[in-house]
Amino acid sequence: MTKLSDVNTTDIRDAVSLGCRAMSSMFNADDNDMPFFLAFVRPFVRFRFNPSEADAHMPGRHLNALLTAEHVLGITIDEAAIEKHTRAVYFSYSGPVAFPLSRDRIGGKLINFNPMNTREGFHALYALVAYRGSARAHDLAERSIQAIVRLWNPERGWDRDQIEGTFGLSIKTQWPEVPFISGLARAIGPLVKYYRATNSEAALQLATVLKDKAVAENYLETGEYDPKLLGVHVHDITCVLSSLAQLAAATQDAPLMNRVKAFYDNGLRQITNQIGWATEFAGPTADPGFPGRTGDDDGGEGNSTGDILETALILGRWGYTECYDFAERILRAFLLPSQLRDTSFATDPPNPEGTDDKHAVLERLRGAWGYAAPYGHQPVGFERVLFTLDVVGGVVGSLCEAFRAISEVTPQGHVVNLLFDHSTDALDVESPYTHGALTLRTKRPGPILLRVPSWSDVRQIEVMGATSLPRLINGYLYISEPRAQSVMIKLPLTKRDLVLTYRKRRIATRMEGDRILQMENFGADLTFFDAL
Repeated sequence: MTKLSDVNTTDIRDAVSLGCRAMSSMFNADDNDMPFFLAFVRPFVRFRFNPSEADAHMPGRHLNALLTAEHVLGITIDEAAIEKHTRAVYFSYSGPVAFPLSRDRIGGKLINFNPMNTREGFHALYALVAYRGSARAHDLAERSIQAIVRLWNPERGWDRDQIEGTFGLSIKTQWPEVPFISGLARAIGPLVKYYRATNSEAALQLATVLKDKAVAENYLETGEYDPKLLGVHVHDITCVLSSLAQLAAATQDAPLMNRVKAFYDNGLRQITNQIGWATEFAGPTADPGFPGRTGDDDGGEGNSTGDILETALILGRWGYTECYDFAERILRAFLLPSQLRDTSFATDPPNPEGTDDKHAVLERLRGAWGYAAPYGHQPVGFERVLFTLDVVGGVVGSLCEAFRAISEVTPQGHVVNLLFDHSTDALDVESPYTHGALTLRTKRPGPILLRVPSWSDVRQIEVMGATSLPRLINGYLYISEPRAQSVMIKLPLTKRDLVLTYRKRRIATRMEGDRILQMENFGADLTFFDAL
């Protein structure tokens, strides 16, 4: 058994930086620098192409993540990587209709249209418009929206006669039992981002049509998870959920946010556990796409957890401040520890032909996320350990949203939502996880509101540097008159035992605050924590 080292980082910036480095090195030199999609580390080590998703999927995930990280965290991104992904985007859209398309094989033609990739296509175009001011991407996004409106409607679905007959494309649906949730519904989120960046009425109108169908037919008012309505591929369910939350926030739609909160409170609990790990496949029987996989195994998917994180952050900002509690636990207990940082357990394969799919795979893969169990990279019963490289982009994008949410300046004052080290032009935060105590240094006048974690014993909190007695308001410690110098807050990290639950699985953990000290691992390999 191998326990990995250097996995329990508490630094979001460090994790994002390493993830960006990985995304900047995953191009296939033997395929005109198009991005790889699959990376195996067991039972063999190798990158691979994927005919249904690679061309149309990867550039959007990575451009959204890379350019957001550059904008939000100020991380320097390799411009050559941006150029390669940008070229891949425009190649994907170069078919007979303004849809993101994929080749059937390396060197093949752009003939595969998977509706799920409309999300990734709009993510790419949004990022190029928002962060690079691209007129070409803006024009293409508008033409793509027009093409969707022309070739899809809520009752009929896709016009297959046109798409397959006139344009000669092959429609590939990943999960045919719920083609809307696993397809076009996923595009709501990037359409909202594009609308916020451009004020495109066409984008908002399409997002609203998609929303109306989703809340009428798929996300029940009771918030229950129904696999017949939502399908079994959890990333589709969670990314549409976070998309609906984005739309509700952008349009101040309270009924829609209530629908999101209902699923967050109910259905989400059927597909995830208390640290935000989410099963990849929630079906009651074996997964037809991956023989041997069932809804009861420990295989998760990192970007599903990222979607849940983003939903919690949006709900927290909306006023459900207790959701920040879950967000911090997701980050510290699962998402940050599950990044692939230590690759010493494997070696690159022999490569006498000098092909790029076997070249420096492990070093290029450092910083990736994949399909981890709560306790490690290799879930019990899994022979195969793989990373689909789109997941890296999904998680990095979510971490950027978490970074934005650590602290903010509002009319009420300086608000600290997550207890991570952080520095802005308004406030410096030193985390109790890295400095023993929580220290806040204000650079602008104003009161401080500090979220108090649910595990904290408020009787043990001590505040030094306030001129008046702090008060507890809606889960936040309100310091109305901080002194000019630092405010130090002793916030003991409470130790406690927690049993993670998902269906029949029970996993014992020992926690300190929101981080894991020890976890039951059932003899698994490539684990994150000391065994309990």
